[in-house]
Amino acid sequence: MPVRSHPLHRRWLARRKRLRRWLRPLPRRANVARYPVLKWFAEAARRRPYLWSFKRGPVMRTLYAGSVLALLPVQGLQVSLGLALAILLRGNLTLMVALQLVVNPLTMAPVYYVTYQLGRKVMTLLGAGAAAEGLQGGVYALVVGGVVGGLAVALLLDLAWRAVAWEARHFRAQLAALHLDMGYRHGGHEAPPLPLVDADHACEPVVPAAAGSDAPPALTGSPHDKA
Repeated sequence: MPVRSHPLHRRWLARRKRLRRWLRPLPRRANVARYPVLKWFAEAARRRPYLWSFKRGPVMRTLYAGSVLALLPVQGLQVSLGLALAILLRGNLTLMVALQLVVNPLTMAPVYYVTYQLGRKVMTLLGAGAAAEGLQGGVYALVVGGVVGGLAVALLLDLAWRAVAWEARHFRAQLAALHLDMGYRHGGHEAPPLPLVDADHACEPVVPAAAGSDAPPALTGSPHDKA
């Protein structure tokens, strides 16, 4: 069976295609100038490679800061604040914007209701329930609920990311073994072998994405793609 027809190789192609489709509406280095607000800072963003890195450090910082920001009552300012946070914390801008899109005009009411109720409960447990009364108290409750809820969501996303990274390393090892057994050379040229795991980022596969792709290498890279 030709390697390109092997089910494992076809799964890799399907995963790469699916992830590119998910990333299409999000800002990436190649298209950041098309987005409102972000286009004003496009050149500065392109010069900062960490904004487009899917290594574990930038991703983890973005998950926690972005999740909290998404649940705070700052609708309309989220992308601008997200850009500032991504630069300040050296996070991933693509992921930061994706998190902000979760709270939009369609989901804003139920999300803020939940964060308000959560904030009130937390403030009551801390003995500050009276401070949650009235308009100003409602704002306090939204902020407290946003922070607590955001951290909880970020923790779940953190665990999910680690699981996905582990599965991607396992999948990549299988794919590398298949390509080695069948003598497959990606693009018709032999590529040097790549380490399965970066020693400095034990939770992150270091497979480079396909040329021209900003997709996370953990999910899209071929074991013989060149950086």
